[in-house]
Amino acid sequence: MFPLGSVVVPRMVLPLHVFEPRYRRLVQDCLAGDREFGVVLIERGSEVGGGDVRTDAGTVVRIARADEQPDGRFLVAAVGVRRLRVERWLADDPYPRADVVDWPDLAPEVAPDGAAVAAALGEVGALLRRASALRAELGEPAPPIDRQLSGDVAVAGYEATALAPLGPADKQALLCAPTVGRRLELLRELLADQVVLLEARLGAG
Repeated sequence: MFPLGSVVVPRMVLPLHVFEPRYRRLVQDCLAGDREFGVVLIERGSEVGGGDVRTDAGTVVRIARADEQPDGRFLVAAVGVRRLRVERWLADDPYPRADVVDWPDLAPEVAPDGAAVAAALGEVGALLRRASALRAELGEPAPPIDRQLSGDVAVAGYEATALAPLGPADKQALLCAPTVGRRLELLRELLADQVVLLEARLGAG
């Protein structure tokens, strides 16, 4: 397990600069195995040195590339694969470890209305572009406003979560949404609030 101060979701690219000896060992062990490890959000504490308080929901990521440096550090590019839920934390020896299970989204009880889903996805995309444009006007980092979301609603929900200008707590709530539909609803609510705040900041100049 690799606790971080940020949220990783499926389909998201995760760049890592791995310098702590315990996480160098983790990377080495993953490269010798299936190249996968779990990432969870640190609720309180630090990424370095241990002693943190971790969430019990996260994402399995797979190492796509790992470049070992002459001094033993690793530059890693990993990609989110699927959600996980921690059943039990184990001893941090030689690095954080846990018993985990895969945590797929729940299937909706009623078949979703295709037109309604498409409309919700379109609204999320529009809000995301608006938020990005406002952040750019404010001189803040923002994803490209022409970024197109996937036509697969489950994938698009995670793409929008990764791109959204939201804090870790909000992104954790999106990761933990029980269904794809609820994730879209929550994205729409959170992005609409964010647009209002950004417009107010821009208006205050």
